[in-house]
Amino acid sequence: MTLIVTGAAGFIGSNLIHALSARGERGIIAVDNLTRADKFKNLLDGEIDDYFDKSEFIERFASGAFGAVRALFHQGACSDTMETNGRYMMDNNYRYSRILLDICAAQRIPFLYASSAAVYGRAERFVEARAYERPLNIYGYSKLLFDQYVRRQLPGAHRQIVGLRYFNVYGPREAHKGRMASVAFHHFNEYRAHGRVRLFGEYGGYAAGLQMRDFVSVEDIVKVNLYFFDHPDRSGIFNLGTGRAQPFNDVAVSVINTRDAVSNTLEALVAQRKIEYIPFPDTLRGKYQCFTQADLTRLRGAGYSAPFLTVQQGVERYVHWLISQL
Repeated sequence: MTLIVTGAAGFIGSNLIHALSARGERGIIAVDNLTRADKFKNLLDGEIDDYFDKSEFIERFASGAFGAVRALFHQGACSDTMETNGRYMMDNNYRYSRILLDICAAQRIPFLYASSAAVYGRAERFVEARAYERPLNIYGYSKLLFDQYVRRQLPGAHRQIVGLRYFNVYGPREAHKGRMASVAFHHFNEYRAHGRVRLFGEYGGYAAGLQMRDFVSVEDIVKVNLYFFDHPDRSGIFNLGTGRAQPFNDVAVSVINTRDAVSNTLEALVAQRKIEYIPFPDTLRGKYQCFTQADLTRLRGAGYSAPFLTVQQGVERYVHWLISQL
């Protein structure tokens, strides 16, 4: 039987393919857009049976060309939160997703997809409920609109539908994302090039470097996807973070200490000018989430009980992986 992963050469899609391959899964169909050809490197160590460009995939999929499909992991999307072309964003993130879900519904195929914490905007609570969903950009809105469509389908669904609202994900195979790669990735490269990491200064009532996000390792993202894959009786829309907000300072300290194989404090790194603070940019004012923290009540209620990596644990593992790629 077949497994399909869209966004297969992307960050989370490629990590899913590697995890599925490591479990001995076969019959994996990869779907993506390789206009940026360098993304192929993310697939090098994974085992896929075939590859299709997203433009030709839909027609084949709708016709039943892939036979019995065990599940579709829909990870493909435009994830650039600074993208201002609303038509492009809605076509990629909303319309394409709807088409895939409708095909899966017709063929009774489990559908697991990537949503985003961007649906919450500057909400003070991060709960999977309409009252807290206030996106700040077209990216967040495109994800919310599809989540709303899913909510209408769930009561009558004959197969699993799972939406996972990813918080701030970091980890291997994200280099192609450029400016949208994680802060851990950018800190590593900035420190390697310049011997220091710069963070935003005071903003939004938070002192320098103390804006907080729910940073989650892609290792945990993959584990949760596989948990739902292994439990096809469980459906819904779920937050996927650690449930623990940590400041940007923690990411910078973990990157530097792991890279230098030391255990310096934040204060020591600031004194050594290895961490510096810059004025908060005017272009981001009013568009920036100073705090995110996933409410995991629904995820835990669905039976997922494994612990999540802390920033210190996950970033250390990630930096060692980055070093191994040099």
